[in-house]
Amino acid sequence: GDHYMEDFHAAGGMHTLLRELKPLLHLDALTVTGRTLGEELEAAGPGFKQHVVKTLNAPLYPQGGIAVLHGNLAPAGAIIKQSAANPGLMEHEGRAVVFENAEDLAARIDSPELDVQAEDVLVLKNIGPKAAAMPEAGYLPIPKKLAAQGVKDMVRVSDGRMSGTAFGTIVLHVTPEAAIGGPLAWVQTGDRVRLSVRERCIEWLVSDEELAMRQNAKPVQVPVAERGYAHLFKKTVLQADRGADFDFLTATQRKGSIPRS
Repeated sequence: GDHYMEDFHAAGGMHTLLRELKPLLHLDALTVTGRTLGEELEAAGPGFKQHVVKTLNAPLYPQGGIAVLHGNLAPAGAIIKQSAANPGLMEHEGRAVVFENAEDLAARIDSPELDVQAEDVLVLKNIGPKAAAMPEAGYLPIPKKLAAQGVKDMVRVSDGRMSGTAFGTIVLHVTPEAAIGGPLAWVQTGDRVRLSVRERCIEWLVSDEELAMRQNAKPVQVPVAERGYAHLFKKTVLQADRGADFDFLTATQRKGSIPRS
């Protein structure tokens, strides 16, 4: 949309949004105030006319902002902000151009010698939870030589994350991450990668035999730290699909079910 968070706040914030979503909500759900969600919305009043929060009948986009992808490159899932993606790239197959980590990216992305074309898929490894504490490095820049030619977007894939304000056809949170032996670890420049947002799919076009050969030739060394906070972090941090939280902070038992749609 065209607005910022302060505009959302001025339009009534979460109460305005929840009023619009009211037909889809469990209004009897208890909130932290001790009142139900329905009671909270009633107490907030009827609201007022505004143009920041769209209606169910006239949404900003016909689909949700985020799409969850699966495939042999992301067995436990990945995400793409489809509302910020280039429609012409949401169904795309291209040659992978691989960067092993953030340092490798910084060293080569602007090099005139970088072997890259606009239709290629940029792949960045080892910026996931255990490798690098999952920084906002998934917003890979367009290679300088292509940007100079006017290229504005490319398919980009990583096990990291990016800012919520960033734009582009960017696949993030690839899980499992490369550092613990996710398939991303063995992707090489020249491989083919296929993205289909319509099919909710991110596929690496490589045979099982080739994958097994690469795994045997280069086993993954899971990052560890000898002591201190780094030791605690690397030992207990969960993967992106489980929130990249410490495993000892998660609930010991579940009550109810997790909605799937």
